Amino acid sequence: MGAQDDFALWERELEPPRPPGSDGSGRGMVLVAALTAAGCTALITLGQVPLGAAGLVLSSLVLLLWRAGM
Repeated sequence: MGAQDDFALWERELEPPRPPGSDGSGRGMVLVAALTAAGCTALITLGQVPLGAAGLVLSSLVLLLWRAGM
């Protein structure tokens, strides 16, 4: 019959289109992670170890879910 499957075409159809100019580098995510880590480190340095550690754990979970697209 000559019909051939094109899986690459199917994958492209399933991916959502990216807005023009976005290269998907994740600079915003890196900036948010750096600022959050700096804030939590400052809390730990000022003696608020439980609060700083909780902030690091929660921010890590949020960034992980953000990266996963949830």
